Amino acid sequence: MRREFTKQVKLAAWRRSGGRCETCTSKLFPGNTHFDHLIPDGLGGEPTLDNCRAVCRSCHGVKTAKEDVPAIAKAKRRELSRIGVKKPRSIRAWRKFNGTPVYASRER
Repeated sequence: MRREFTKQVKLAAWRRSGGRCETCTSKLFPGNTHFDHLIPDGLGGEPTLDNCRAVCRSCHGVKTAKEDVPAIAKAKRRELSRIGVKKPRSIRAWRKFNGTPVYASRER
C-alpha cells in the first residue's frame, strides 16, 4: 500500500522549494505541483521531508516513467527469482527440416 506525504511534509517541501520545481526550476501552480518520493515508496522510501521534493507535473512524469517504474519492476523480478518463482512455460513448436511444426505434447 502506497504511503502518501502528510500535509505538514508537503507544506515544508513547498516552502523549501520557494514555489519552484526542484528539478527544472519552473514556477509551480496549484494543480501543477506534485510531491515526489526521491526513493520510490515501492523501493522502501519513507514519506518524510528528506525523501520529498516539490516538482512540476512534467518532471514528475519523466522521473516516474524513466526511473521509478523500471527500478521497481527490476526489484520485483529479482525478488521472484530469489525465491524461485518462474514464468510459466509457453507451448513451443519445433520445426522439422521440411518446415512442419512438431509440438512437444504430440511428440512420441
